[in-house]
Amino acid sequence: MTTKPVLSSSSRTIGMIGGMSWESTAEYYRLANVLTRERLGGLHSARIVLDSVDFADIEALQASGQWDEAGQVLAGAAQRLEAAGADLLLIFTNTMHIAAEQVQAAVGIPLLHIADVAASAVTSAGLTTVGLLGTAFTMEQTSYRDRIESHGLKLLVPPDDDRAAVHRIIYDELCLGVLRDESRQLYRDVIGRLIAAGAQGIILGCTEIELLISDADSAVPTFPTTRLHVMAALDAALATDET
Repeated sequence: MTTKPVLSSSSRTIGMIGGMSWESTAEYYRLANVLTRERLGGLHSARIVLDSVDFADIEALQASGQWDEAGQVLAGAAQRLEAAGADLLLIFTNTMHIAAEQVQAAVGIPLLHIADVAASAVTSAGLTTVGLLGTAFTMEQTSYRDRIESHGLKLLVPPDDDRAAVHRIIYDELCLGVLRDESRQLYRDVIGRLIAAGAQGIILGCTEIELLISDADSAVPTFPTTRLHVMAALDAALATDET
């Protein structure tokens, strides 16, 4: 007579759309498992299905303004994850939440929006005005910014030159796994100028930025969207187990 392994059957499976870049996707996967083990103990790890896209394809669509086409790629990934048994979805990039509505419309399971998670953390901290660091797309296009501001927050973005520098470092360095002290100092300077403009906190609105910047680099609290996104996903995935 064989015995079946004991499974935590009530925990939900997290569907992860990654690869944008794989550097931050690796951090998402690591955090999901580390935080699951911290919550459940022992040999527990996260229930995950992952669909990792080729970021070169996505970046080319971003650069040419083909957002609908990029959204179609992610919608296809979402459908594959749903078919594989995912109960909820995460998109591993702030920027591609520009296509969040398109992705959500393609599936019947909920998409946990990273901007909602970030805004909730800011409001829970009692702040009303925050600075945003991210790709130029995230900082300049209205969909992400409007989502943050819909929570009653005032959002500040860096001026043109700072936005260009922050964007360049993300794509030319952080997405390639390159961490430079000079770039960290540049980000610190940009953060300082946002604080001088009235920011009470800083949203690290690009999943790669957390590889370079932490609270130690800012005079005000930072809100690391990768970690916050994972924590919120685990709250949803493990809710049944922990009640």
